[in-house]
Amino acid sequence: MNIRFGIFFLLLSVMACHSSGKQEAGNHPGKVKVGAEVLVDKHLDELAGKRVGLVMNPTARIGDTHMLDTLVTLGVNVTALFAPEHGFRGEAGAGEVIENGIDQETGLPVYSLYGETKKPTPEMLEKVDLLLFDMQDVGARFYTYNVTLGLVLEAAAAADLPVWILDRPNPAGGEYMAGWILEEQYTSFVGAYPIPMAHGMTLGELAKMMIGERWIEFEEEPALRVIPAENWERSMKWPETGLRWHAPSPNLPAFEHAYMYLGTVLFEGTNISEGRGTDHPFLTIGSPTTQIHEKALSRLRNRYSQVNIKRIQFTPQSIPGKAVNPKFEGEQCRGVRLSIKSYDFDPVAFGMDLLQEMAAATANAETTDFIYKLAGSGEVTRFQAGWDEDIKRFRQTRMPYLIY
Repeated sequence: MNIRFGIFFLLLSVMACHSSGKQEAGNHPGKVKVGAEVLVDKHLDELAGKRVGLVMNPTARIGDTHMLDTLVTLGVNVTALFAPEHGFRGEAGAGEVIENGIDQETGLPVYSLYGETKKPTPEMLEKVDLLLFDMQDVGARFYTYNVTLGLVLEAAAAADLPVWILDRPNPAGGEYMAGWILEEQYTSFVGAYPIPMAHGMTLGELAKMMIGERWIEFEEEPALRVIPAENWERSMKWPETGLRWHAPSPNLPAFEHAYMYLGTVLFEGTNISEGRGTDHPFLTIGSPTTQIHEKALSRLRNRYSQVNIKRIQFTPQSIPGKAVNPKFEGEQCRGVRLSIKSYDFDPVAFGMDLLQEMAAATANAETTDFIYKLAGSGEVTRFQAGWDEDIKRFRQTRMPYLIY
């Protein structure tokens, strides 16, 4: 008991020092405060007497401390953990099945939402009075966390359980939208809702939209509460938030990767490497048969002066927990290495243009059906960014659901 209270007071002291340090420094008076921090500061007493389930991943943090550890230390009665793709604490790579298990730090049960079961079952929710949902999204339709969110809302509504979303900024900004709205025939777990490839919304806003537009199934409307982030403005991209980046999945180690991923993800639907198995996935593109010439690179550089594009050779390697059996494992590839000088460009449009140039420069270049699920449209292989009308329509549809 003494150790428990010692940790409790230490945590409070650290949080107090962190808060006062910000005020004294005065360098970031508008620093974004994520919904998790707002919960702890303003709403913790509302969890008293409740059995709390957590739907979280490794980005559910205040500073460097996982939200689970914070809540347990503060005496919240956490009873169940739910793990999306990549796992509750981030121990799994892309597409790896998550198994039910036990959290090693706390001994709490972990229920997989990325295996045979993708939606919480009534049995999983038996010892839960309220669900807290906290994940850092990247602002992409094909990032599976928004689909997990929809399934959680459905399950919670059926079980008459409230869901609180501890909201976080959209790293790409709340004004940036690009790509086609998902066409129904391409619906999958990497695209379940009629939104663009880059949607410019937070998960809290998307949850409101899922319910309001009846994209999810329910008889009684889900009891949704969004704890908004503070000081975030829609014009902000991640570097302006003052927040530390915690990888939302193993292959997005920095915001630079996540921003470019919005477009270069399309290479996952081709036989050209998207860079898994290298130090810079989604910034490293190529194949053993790629021969891209300087003329093609000049076209891209002239259009996208914000991006450094360098010809390189690379050899993908299997990396446990990050890239198991990547494309062209152990084979020397030729292609490009990308780095971002300024985030003032359209990464989806860039991805489309790069795909067109790389396909033309690669012998036997092919696409797979997966590219249509990622793009959400059969238009993607025409290599034309014809989504202006889709974005105009979506901008109007989403208006009633915006929080910021």
